[in-house]
Amino acid sequence: MKKSLLLFLLTVISFTVNSQNSYESGYFMDSSGQRINCLIKNIDWKNNPTEFEYKVQMDSEVKKATISTVKEFGIHNSSKYIRHTVDIDRSLGTLGDLNNSRNPIFKKELLFLQVLIESKATLYLYEEGSLQRFFYEDANGSIKQLIHKKYKTDNNFVGENNLFRQQILNELNCQGLSERQIDNLKYSKGQLVNYFIKYNECEDSKVINYETKHKKKLFNLNFRVGLNSTSLAIDNLASGPSGIDRRITAFGNETGLRIGFEAEFIMGFNNSKWSLIVEPTYQYYKTEKQLPELSADLDYTTIEMPVGLRHYIFLTEKSKLFVNASVVLILNSDLSIIYEPNSKDLVNGASNPNLAFGMGYNYNNKYSMEFRINTNRQVLSKSQNWTTDYNVMSVIFGYTLF
Repeated sequence: MKKSLLLFLLTVISFTVNSQNSYESGYFMDSSGQRINCLIKNIDWKNNPTEFEYKVQMDSEVKKATISTVKEFGIHNSSKYIRHTVDIDRSLGTLGDLNNSRNPIFKKELLFLQVLIESKATLYLYEEGSLQRFFYEDANGSIKQLIHKKYKTDNNFVGENNLFRQQILNELNCQGLSERQIDNLKYSKGQLVNYFIKYNECEDSKVINYETKHKKKLFNLNFRVGLNSTSLAIDNLASGPSGIDRRITAFGNETGLRIGFEAEFIMGFNNSKWSLIVEPTYQYYKTEKQLPELSADLDYTTIEMPVGLRHYIFLTEKSKLFVNASVVLILNSDLSIIYEPNSKDLVNGASNPNLAFGMGYNYNNKYSMEFRINTNRQVLSKSQNWTTDYNVMSVIFGYTLF
């Protein structure tokens, strides 16, 4: 039964990883300038797109539009992209990819730029993998990259070209803003968005902040409590037909308590459907078994830390399903099996990691319930010749603290 449930959960996980991107109200403008109102599939792109899918109406066929035919598109109350041919420097800033040139190496490309701030001075973003470049458009309609580049110096140190500060000082400075503010600017989305807002407000220009519309919660701390159904069977590989170890035992299912906290780090793309989870948890399993010649009392306590990946499947604005897969790390474990009378006890303080797969439901980003299955774990890893079949199925209830 457990294998069937585990197969079912794995099938659900593989089936849903690319599902549930909704079509939302939006528009696009073709190369001739004609505006088409439509429903656009909102993938919440991490990388700037080169194409998108849309429907004219909800029940109409899906069509695809590309950068070659569309010069602007947007999803209402979410995001906006504009096509431009720009000079972009694709030099990477990772240590192994640095070159010796302090100056940017420009290449002219046709790109969809994401609008972050729209005003007299507009701020754009282009992102592709680890590459992140900001562009600005001045009052004359000229679009230029804000230049920031790391490079390798002659003595093999890492240097930085922060020309973007001089660009801002020369072209985007307002009397109400100090030079010190510009000198302290970092090449980051948050700081540049804040500066462009201040500059446009200083210029008494109306500001449309798409970054505020796009802002999301990126962290949850959840209190988690649940019940485990646990079983354990132990075997001695050294036992032979003439000398079977009397301590070989199959303990039955017992219900026990689990309690812990879950830190959830939500990825800020794909409509917040993916998150990393870390869940330190205390678990306790106690049972006994009457054997033909012995009685066995088992106590097993662990402090575990499942670390994994979660995927949400939205049902309504307040309801969503989720599936997750984790590696269960054992921070501390204490196992003892006491045999009476007159037999050697088994005491072991080491357990191997295992995998866990879960499926659950979340309501209003506050309450959750999850069903979880664990793969087999070796709980006598320090005891030579002993093998174990340790299985846990859990029902877990969660409450989001913040």
